[in-house]
Amino acid sequence: MTSSVQTKEGEDAKVYEESMKCRGGSIERTGRRNLHEIQITRMDTSNSHEIMANETTPLVPVKNSKKLKTPLPKLQIGILISLQLAEPIASTSIFPYINQLIRELGITGGNDAAVGYYAGIIESLFFVAQALTVLRWSRLSDRIGRKPVLAIGLSGACISILCFGLSTTFWSLVISRCLCGFLNGNVGVMKTMMGELTDSTNMAQAFALFPIVWSIGGFIGPLIGGTLARPQDRWPVLFANAFWEKFPYFLPCAVAACLFVLAVLMMSIFLEETLPTKRRPKSTSAMLGISSDELLHQQSMAYTPLRSLLTPSVVIPIANYTLIALLDISFIVLLPLLLSTPTHLGGLGFDPATIGSWMALFGITNGIFQALFFARIVDCIGPKCLFCVSVSCYAPLMAMFPIMSWIVHVRGEVDHAITFALLFLMGIQIAWDMAFGAIFMVITASAPTNNVLGAINGLGQTSASVARVVGPTLATSLFAASKEYNLLGGNAVFVVLIMLAGGLRWLASQLRDEVEHKDE
Repeated sequence: MTSSVQTKEGEDAKVYEESMKCRGGSIERTGRRNLHEIQITRMDTSNSHEIMANETTPLVPVKNSKKLKTPLPKLQIGILISLQLAEPIASTSIFPYINQLIRELGITGGNDAAVGYYAGIIESLFFVAQALTVLRWSRLSDRIGRKPVLAIGLSGACISILCFGLSTTFWSLVISRCLCGFLNGNVGVMKTMMGELTDSTNMAQAFALFPIVWSIGGFIGPLIGGTLARPQDRWPVLFANAFWEKFPYFLPCAVAACLFVLAVLMMSIFLEETLPTKRRPKSTSAMLGISSDELLHQQSMAYTPLRSLLTPSVVIPIANYTLIALLDISFIVLLPLLLSTPTHLGGLGFDPATIGSWMALFGITNGIFQALFFARIVDCIGPKCLFCVSVSCYAPLMAMFPIMSWIVHVRGEVDHAITFALLFLMGIQIAWDMAFGAIFMVITASAPTNNVLGAINGLGQTSASVARVVGPTLATSLFAASKEYNLLGGNAVFVVLIMLAGGLRWLASQLRDEVEHKDE
């Protein structure tokens, strides 16, 4: 009986073991099946997410949300703007006394009517010399760095303004102005540095500072020149030396030269190099995330043949800049001509003091407006749209000239109607001048890398310098011919310029719709 019980217990144990094995296999199979179901569920979930994403993604990509503005490097931009301020102060400081200087040197042989002719030659020679060399300086800055070229330009401007103050013959005046033009690649290099210090989110804010700098310089420069010229007449006790009798216009030139010396010192100590391949070790590829291969590529780009850079994306903005430079210098020349021309010849007959007051008001108002509102307008409508609107203002700007002549003719005098017309003209001019900031942004963004940005800005500055040489001659000659031969009622010059503005408006439409920075 005992053995039968044991046998039965053994059979029960065997059955239990087999049942446990079956249950274990069942559990294992169940676990595997559940794991497989979980994986399938996850795949289905991810696939459903992909399907939902694909179904909710538009066929035409939506424009990215507005980017946050990068903070401006205020110290570096402040230094750059301070350096630039020295140039308009020096260049405009000669305006109050240049005509008197030419008379006193006996250049015209006593013919006062020829004074303006010689003064125009002296000023035009600066742009001629600059047009011949500015591209070379800009290309050089792509290779050796921005700061060395900037130092040469500031030093050259300092030497040339001192030579101008020591000039006693017409040819010494010519040489001093040509020297300033030959050694001066600063305008293109400063625009290049401004482009390298900014990106697409804050570029407009930075470039808006250029007009206010020229406005301030255009206000301070003539003040220095007019106040400090012939100091022996104003302060005979302090300037009784024979030196001041021989060089009566040296003092304003010396003050301008001191500003250049200060600018060179400030640049040497505080301004940082912006060319990527010439930055200090702490700002090299390790810090900026730029590979050594990319740096080598950028260095090789600096030696790229100029012809290979002449792509439509570069040529079209430069062509726009050249044409607005031509039209703008024509306006600048024609405005004082209209203001000073006698009323019986279609002008307003203003005296020099009145002309100076209106010109100063135009400059200061324009600079303040650009500084306060240019960046905001670019943020709202974009640089291309702003440029197209601005260049469209040139036709009404030119139309105001014959309109003001007609008002004087009808009313028989210069009264409050002319004042309102001039204020309206000032408003149109402010809108027109915003084209410069917009096209500077487009030209900066057209460079494939920062290492050719100097060359592209140099091309633009060269073209603009040529336009500023041709513009005054073209505008004044057309103005004289229009009045002398009564072409289109004496308004042929304005019709020609309006036609050129129409060509500029078409050229503006060929610009790229979006301005993207090279680092994006």
